[in-house]
Amino acid sequence: MEMMVRSVWLLVFPLLVISIRWIYRWRNPKCKGTLPPGSMGLPLLGETLSLLVTARSIDIHPFFKERMSRYGPLFKTSVAGRSIVISADPDFNSFLFQQEGKLVEMWYMDSFAKLLRQDTTAASGYVHKYLRHLVLNHFGVETLKHRLLPQLECAINQRLQEWAEQPEVQLKDQTAAMIFEFTAKHMLSYEPEKSSDTIALNLSNFLEGLMAFPLRVPGTAFYRCKKRQQKVIQVISKLVEERMNSGEGGRISKTDFLDQIVEDMRTESFLTKEFATHVLFGILLASFETVSSTIALAIKYLSDHPSLLQQLT
Repeated sequence: MEMMVRSVWLLVFPLLVISIRWIYRWRNPKCKGTLPPGSMGLPLLGETLSLLVTARSIDIHPFFKERMSRYGPLFKTSVAGRSIVISADPDFNSFLFQQEGKLVEMWYMDSFAKLLRQDTTAASGYVHKYLRHLVLNHFGVETLKHRLLPQLECAINQRLQEWAEQPEVQLKDQTAAMIFEFTAKHMLSYEPEKSSDTIALNLSNFLEGLMAFPLRVPGTAFYRCKKRQQKVIQVISKLVEERMNSGEGGRISKTDFLDQIVEDMRTESFLTKEFATHVLFGILLASFETVSSTIALAIKYLSDHPSLLQQLT
């Protein structure tokens, strides 16, 4: 009996030591510098469950609010199997953006990378410079000031008149549709009222899937998002192919964003039809999803505080 107890102890003791060392390493991850304060939570699971708790207001999520009050604006944690540092410090964030490609490399969540393609989200070097120049050329400050903003103002006034005649308006959805139509027209010469393809409908609330866990399981937000994305990609790919076959990309006067891309396909080897399609998809998504949410929240705040509305007026 004594021999059996000793044998069991000889087996358990090493496992206990290994477990304690593993837990210690989990709670104190290796770092070349000094990590900010924070908690890594439970082994493997981290603090994921706390992050998944639904927020009851549009204020800062309790997960961040509690840790910011406890550790400050810069803290470490672990969510979804990733050891990360979260920063709510504007100065530190500005420094990080300035060090892109130097001290730090841009990284996207798994859901971003899978939905927007790794080679477009992680574009670097020459490709990144090309995309930046292309976007600024068509949507930069000067273009916005002298050409796009006056047109956008007309579009907004027209929509406001239409909304004024309706008993109620779903502001976020209607704003998203308005911005999408404006952007798609200038990027692709796409006119939703003349097309049976519902790009805007499939892109609506897309951010929900981008922020979800990348579980491709029927019923999950990510799965629904992936299905909608595939439909939009098919439509955009068809538009790209039609433009390539029509020869419009060879015009001296290029009228839209897609014309420029098709023209550049002749000289830029990385600009394949598939790559161009995903770039267009990403820019379309960025143009209206977050903007419509911000506008809806801004108007809600103004509605809740009439004195602020009066001051702005």
